[in-house]
Amino acid sequence: MPLKKTHKEAWIAYFVSHSVLTRVIDKALAEAGAVSLDVYDVLLALEDAPGQRLRMSDLADAIIFSRSGLTRLVDRLEREGLLRREACPKDRRACHAVLTEKGLAERERAWPIYEAEIQRIFADKIDEGEAKVVRDVFNRMMGLRK
Repeated sequence: MPLKKTHKEAWIAYFVSHSVLTRVIDKALAEAGAVSLDVYDVLLALEDAPGQRLRMSDLADAIIFSRSGLTRLVDRLEREGLLRREACPKDRRACHAVLTEKGLAERERAWPIYEAEIQRIFADKIDEGEAKVVRDVFNRMMGLRK
């Protein structure tokens, strides 16, 4: 069955809006001197992980943004003191990325800016019913993840 025009238009609207909205949020974070959205994503994944640590392969699976360049990004975040690497006791070939206090503080400092942008560019544009539909549709699609 060929793709319906409405589905194609919905996909394009989603795909383009995701790109535009993340650039807008990233710009607001940069203007405020906060961490970028990709850094925020890594720090949040570590904050939410048990012991605030993840094996690098699990971190790659947990982040929302680009997996490419994750090692270079982690190298930079380690140099900046936002996380540290520790050897994995169960697998000598692997290492953990571990959130530092500085990393947590930077993630927390970025949140009010991120939250305000989510409100301004997203939440202010849809009502509660539409938000539930969007949530439900995308949660259903995330069932494909893994």
